[in-house]
Amino acid sequence: MPETYLSDLQLAVRYSVHRTTTWRWAKSDPAFPKPIALSPGCTRWKLSEIEAWEVRKAEVQ
Repeated sequence: MPETYLSDLQLAVRYSVHRTTTWRWAKSDPAFPKPIALSPGCTRWKLSEIEAWEVRKAEVQ
């Protein structure tokens, strides 16, 4: 099954935050999935890693 990738804008919509917030999370939260540079100027997050992070966050709360 092919991997789905999300942009910072798609993550911002998913969490109702500004797109720079996703970059802040990536830099400051070691548990947040690291972005992947697919090509110059094209950085994305793996949906599977984002979903796994959401599950871990839900378990902690």
